[in-house]
Amino acid sequence: MSRKRRKLGEILKRWGVVNDQQLEEATKIATGSHRRIGDVLVELGHASEVDVAKALASQYDMEFIDLSEPDAISSDAANLVPMDLIKKYLVVPVSKVNGKLKVLVSDPMDLVMLDNLRFRLNCEIETALGARGQIKEHIDKLLGETDSELQKMTRDMTMDDEAETESAESTALAPESGTEDGDQAPVIRLVNKVIVDAVRSRASDIHIEPFEERVRLRYRIDGVCHELDPIPKGTQGAVVTRIKIMAGMKIQEKRLPQDGRIKMKIDKEVIDFRVSACPAYHGESVVLRVLRPESARIGLINLGMREDSLETFQRIIKRPNGIFLVTGPTGSGKTTTLYSALDVLNRPDRKIITAEDPVEYNFKGINQCQVNDQIGLSFARILRAMLRQAPNIILVGEIRDREVGDVAVQAALTGHLVFSTLHTNDAASAITRLIDMGIKPFLVASSIQAVLAQRLIRILCPKCKAPETNPNTRLLRLCGIEREELSKFTLYRAVGCRHCSNTGYRGRRGIFELMVMNPEIRELAFKRAPLGQIRQAAIAAGMRTLLGDGKLKILDGQTTLDEIARITQVEGVVDVEEDVA
Repeated sequence: MSRKRRKLGEILKRWGVVNDQQLEEATKIATGSHRRIGDVLVELGHASEVDVAKALASQYDMEFIDLSEPDAISSDAANLVPMDLIKKYLVVPVSKVNGKLKVLVSDPMDLVMLDNLRFRLNCEIETALGARGQIKEHIDKLLGETDSELQKMTRDMTMDDEAETESAESTALAPESGTEDGDQAPVIRLVNKVIVDAVRSRASDIHIEPFEERVRLRYRIDGVCHELDPIPKGTQGAVVTRIKIMAGMKIQEKRLPQDGRIKMKIDKEVIDFRVSACPAYHGESVVLRVLRPESARIGLINLGMREDSLETFQRIIKRPNGIFLVTGPTGSGKTTTLYSALDVLNRPDRKIITAEDPVEYNFKGINQCQVNDQIGLSFARILRAMLRQAPNIILVGEIRDREVGDVAVQAALTGHLVFSTLHTNDAASAITRLIDMGIKPFLVASSIQAVLAQRLIRILCPKCKAPETNPNTRLLRLCGIEREELSKFTLYRAVGCRHCSNTGYRGRRGIFELMVMNPEIRELAFKRAPLGQIRQAAIAAGMRTLLGDGKLKILDGQTTLDEIARITQVEGVVDVEEDVA
């Protein structure tokens, strides 16, 4: 039989902190106002926050930590939990042992907060109890010590909108370097700091999003958005104007979307940024896409393909003619894969021409053409012009419509090797998509050489990944892993450390589905066979699906069950992300 939990008032009375009269007074107020008796006792001055917290710890058999004691918590413990969670939930990280995170809380019954922490941090949570005031004071101290330079820069920037714009315009010709100059205007230093921090954090995108009372700043790292301290609303106009000036946009145009580019030297490396400004309800939303030169030249061997798929891939891209398609959603690494292929093929004896919208990376030895719809320079028009330049290899950024598709097919059938992309979910869908565009089935069947579908998955941080001792049964089933296989392999889970910014992941790799056209698949395409039949024929011919490739990366210890279940689409299974959560 479990022991009955003692009441808070009784504990404080037994300790001599309060007497009967004080307890009775507090009980009446608490009952009438539906408040907690501990809060009332503190408000009346009958007990201190520390006394109440100690009593709560005794009541719930929890450890109490007095933050007023010197060295109560290690100075580096704050790095165990992202600062946004510390501020949001008023928790103080204490330690992390064997994957179990210990945090200091003020309310032992806030189960929703604990569940949210478990979900966000993907680890077990153990709690200790502290006084709420001490916790807030400790967090304020942490914020003071870890106050970002962005906050320091924006603290004194309280200009009105006219002054902001004037300040930004007056500094339009300031040097755009990756170092902060103390003589520069605050808005220049702020924007430079945002950009430099993003590059050093390995971010692929910078999102500046205005809302009613704040301007949200987010970095996308390894495909996941991370929110930073917001930019003060009062600096919104100055920040957006400064970015537009750097990107060569019209600062007076705020009603229409605009695109631009920025080039900055950061840590001895020249980085390009593709900038997009789009009018939103509370102001212009700005996104800067970070284009690192090395990201397009990582090499075929570093894409993440398994050895058998890589050999097939290299054999196909060296064929003299035909179409090679790469499919996947936006941000799945299609451009990197195609550029890696072109890097292999780029030799003095071959002429390569590309049509891109926009040209993201510059390659020596390759003729790159920029699509410009405003003057009628479309994919189709560039592609027709390319054919008169006698190229060996053509890259078309995307087959968007029948016109581009028809020209690409004619180029492939007249002796050119054509690379391009499509937005489809899997490799087999590319065949039906082209036919749906209006391209004749016999042309699709005869011109396509292979289709590569891909996604990007996060790779476990090598410094903190830990074995998964009790994998989720449903996740195992979603990823196609049988319990019997676990005896031969070790599964890992994400933990989080300073090296990976407490995410548990560092870097990304691709998972691939390579469908090579054979006589059976060509016959199915010619007959307009359903997608399912084409897919089954490809699997029967040896195609490894996205899910199958993901499974192998789990068993290799490169990633987690959660990551593959989140990224891949499983037929017949709905609400995958909800179940993972």
